[in-house]
Amino acid sequence: MPVTDITPDVEGRTLTVVADFAAPVDRVWQVYADPRQLEQVWGPPDYPATFVEHSLTPGGRMVYYMTSPEGEKYYGYWEVGDVEEPRRFDFADGFATDEAGTPAPELPVSRATMTFEATEGGTRLTTVSTYESAEAMQQVLDMGVVEGTAGAMNQIDALLAA
Repeated sequence: MPVTDITPDVEGRTLTVVADFAAPVDRVWQVYADPRQLEQVWGPPDYPATFVEHSLTPGGRMVYYMTSPEGEKYYGYWEVGDVEEPRRFDFADGFATDEAGTPAPELPVSRATMTFEATEGGTRLTTVSTYESAEAMQQVLDMGVVEGTAGAMNQIDALLAA
């Protein structure tokens, strides 16, 4: 299992996820840079993702939906900020109401930074998500963000091995 640590800090409003992969930085970066690869690992295993928009560029936008086993669609979006390929990118991560990526105003938005760091064994991916308030963070914790994130990231090894 690549996820080695998940640390929620409600008081500090951050969720930090650390995962280690036995692949070079460029290869792990490609998982996020290629929407067809990202679809295979974004979201919990039983909720496959479909990216309808994908631009991992400064100012770019990504819009996706995850489909539940019952066929329900759950929409989300990323608004990309800085990109330092293949080392780091940051983005606003929010819930959406539709396939156009219309933000869901009643649900929290976080600011996330993904950092790809070379290690002796491959790549360490560290994701730090910062929420607007402790209440917003608690809301996503109650929705299962820790379990969902772990399940999603733990799918990356199989993709890298393919």
